[in-house]
Amino acid sequence: MAMQLSRRTMLRGLGTAIALPALEAMLPRLAFGAPSTPNIATVAGPKRLAWLYVPNGVDIQNWTPATYGADYALTPTLMPLSKFKDRMMVVTGLQCEKANPNGDGPGDHARAQAAYLTGVQPRKTEGANIQLGISADQAAADKIGYLTKFPSIELGIEEGTQVGRCDSGYSCAYLHNLSWRNATTPVVKDCIPQSVFDRMFANGDPNESATARVRREERRKSVLDYVLSDAKSMQSRVGATDKRKLDEYLTSIREIELRLAKAASAPPEQPPEGAKRPEAFDLHGGTRKVGVSTSSSNYATHLPLMLDMMVLAFQADLTRVITLPFADEESNQSYPFADANVPHHGTSHHMGDPAKMALLAKINLYHIQQVAMMLEKLDKIQEGNGTVLDNCLIAYGSGNSDGQRHNHDDLPTLLLGKAGGAIKTGRHVQFDKQPISNLWLSMLDTVGAKWDHLGDSTGKLQLS
Repeated sequence: MAMQLSRRTMLRGLGTAIALPALEAMLPRLAFGAPSTPNIATVAGPKRLAWLYVPNGVDIQNWTPATYGADYALTPTLMPLSKFKDRMMVVTGLQCEKANPNGDGPGDHARAQAAYLTGVQPRKTEGANIQLGISADQAAADKIGYLTKFPSIELGIEEGTQVGRCDSGYSCAYLHNLSWRNATTPVVKDCIPQSVFDRMFANGDPNESATARVRREERRKSVLDYVLSDAKSMQSRVGATDKRKLDEYLTSIREIELRLAKAASAPPEQPPEGAKRPEAFDLHGGTRKVGVSTSSSNYATHLPLMLDMMVLAFQADLTRVITLPFADEESNQSYPFADANVPHHGTSHHMGDPAKMALLAKINLYHIQQVAMMLEKLDKIQEGNGTVLDNCLIAYGSGNSDGQRHNHDDLPTLLLGKAGGAIKTGRHVQFDKQPISNLWLSMLDTVGAKWDHLGDSTGKLQLS
């Protein structure tokens, strides 16, 4: 008879502990006297939330479906998600009103990122007296974070800076943070895949010095090498389905370790001879120094790795709340690997130029392609009577709509996954001029993290 495991069971060895994926052996018995093997058809896995953010808006005409309801046709930008159309919802009509100037003048990019998950207008300051509000992800972590090792995980691509003046008099903290613990405390994202991996699986010391970290990496073996004996022992004591799930999970960890090692050994890309980093300038007039993140020289490797960190964190049930901005607002990341070797932010200000709009559409398409690959991986992980994807509710979108206009209404928004069947997917829905904070309240409800009010919310949306 297969053994019964606690949800807190870890694989251990030589000071290392690795969390396990959700196994059938961890599912609760249905009732006193029920058979020793759970009826998987009636057992669902834990529900999980994630927010994926893209900066600078999108090319709306290639994004927005022409019709509503279940019979809508996917647009060119959304076409990579065709396999998951029955498990996604296209949402239009939502707005982030607190990203508008409202008397504060320019600074739409900083406001867009800051207000997106908080529904609060950031105080316009470049000093220490920042003022915002709790973000939706941290509201979720406050309610369900105790269930997992990490209440929430904040991932990113561009590190940015936390101090100084960024967008037209706004603190850089607004421009470079999506997640906020409270009105004055941003939750800084981890942008280094190796750091995220070590934190999740190798129990590394986050306070160790750079020198000590290098020494540890030089003598470090795979975390799997340390726990191999415990893994083999467990595989001999669980059922056939759990054996397969363990094998898939450990294989995923090994594969990512190899990719991390390869990425770490790759030489950095160098700019052309004589090239200088240009001074940043304000599109609204006047030159200035901007604390904008530097572009990732290996973005095509970096972003997929971060998405894989998200998949592993959900697979191992290390957290049920994740945020991942694909870049920060005002990012000028270029995308030569997507046939768009142009700066993102500058291109989003297309001035109606068809050539620039086509390049922006290619950047948007590349991002959606990465999302589709991530969904594919989540969908391959069996859990209960479905997959991890079925138990997720992932929001994808931006606090800007059209980067040219800097408007914050009719925001491009997708919901991906089924939240364990709690929402009705496979449709295009319009919520005319509703605060996007209302959507966040509804998402929190689906995972049992109920909040009555968030930022400028006015109620909850009907998603089922």
